[in-house]
Amino acid sequence: MLMKNLNTIVDKHIQNGLYPCAQWKIIHQNNVHEGKLGFLDIESRAPIVENTLYRIWSMTKPIVSIVALQLIDENKIKLNDPITKYLPQFLNLKVLKNIDSDISDLVDINKMPTIKDLLSHTAGFSYNFLGDSLAKEYDRVGLFHSETTTLEEEINLLSTLPLLYQPGTRWVYSVSVDVLARIIEIVTKGTLQSELQKRIFEPLDMNDTAFIVDQKNNNRLMEQYEFDSLKKKIHRPIDKKQYISGVGYPTNKSSYARGGHGLFSTLEDYSKFAQMLLTGKTKLGEVIISQSILSQATTNHLDSQLFPLEIKNFDVEVLEENGLASYGWGLGFRVMIDLNKAPDGLGSIGEFGWAGAAATYFLVDPKNDLTAVLMTQVLGADNILQKDFFKEIYKNLK
Repeated sequence: MLMKNLNTIVDKHIQNGLYPCAQWKIIHQNNVHEGKLGFLDIESRAPIVENTLYRIWSMTKPIVSIVALQLIDENKIKLNDPITKYLPQFLNLKVLKNIDSDISDLVDINKMPTIKDLLSHTAGFSYNFLGDSLAKEYDRVGLFHSETTTLEEEINLLSTLPLLYQPGTRWVYSVSVDVLARIIEIVTKGTLQSELQKRIFEPLDMNDTAFIVDQKNNNRLMEQYEFDSLKKKIHRPIDKKQYISGVGYPTNKSSYARGGHGLFSTLEDYSKFAQMLLTGKTKLGEVIISQSILSQATTNHLDSQLFPLEIKNFDVEVLEENGLASYGWGLGFRVMIDLNKAPDGLGSIGEFGWAGAAATYFLVDPKNDLTAVLMTQVLGADNILQKDFFKEIYKNLK
């Protein structure tokens, strides 16, 4: 029933012009449900393939966060370390006087953001596409716009800008995982690319996941689209101020790495990562992350006064619905904490995961021995597909 329903739902959304495709894999108690519908690009109508490559955008963050947690496991960093222990260029950080202050109206910082703040999005940073004056400044100076700068260069630029709020006093989705990624490079004395390869991709056989796409694989790279909320149709992305489509995302720059976006992956590869997050181990039993650290990472760490979590783009005055209303935040993941605020009361306490800007999505539910990954490629998408995907899974759990 689940597969039949999902096929019908996905096909309807594709026919309505909301999505070019969708591909999914659900593993529940060793039962695998997977499917795919749609096109690599809507112009040629070439069908998507089993190993279609997607830009996973912010689903890069959980992978980078797990590497940081491994370093905590190895006693190489600590959650309460201030970021200036590794990045002294941030020692002169200032903070906007108020959340709605002008970019030049600054006060002294009360305490430096920590590794935990970076993982929790409570460090004081913002994001180019948000509505505050700092977000506009990020966009004005071209933070993360380039496809050729190194991670080190971008973090050095970030260190010249103030924080949006005093660390620990708010939750604002941000570039903090990019800062974390640079700390990983400093602590390991390696590149982010090499550390992800050695610590995550190789042991999990994620052979199609990287910051670059081999030229011979370009034929299976999904075309990226953008949703027009007025016309209710998708089109090729248009580069406009503060639009996420302006962020650099090259396919062929070997020096390119980011903590918050930039990876390409397949459904199969990301499903392997999601399955690992159930136990912290590979299929063969190799430990990727200890159970104690994994448990910490997937537990809410935020005080109640920071709720509800919201991500509002610069062009949104009021959220019509808040997909994060039922969630708290762990160390790198959203975490379900209140089913009363979940759509139709569906879900499971402790379910965790994240999503990407182009409507990729995943969840891990340890209580139900469940993982689910959804791939497509639409920036600013109508979130109906993600909602239907979640709803169908939990309606059909047995």
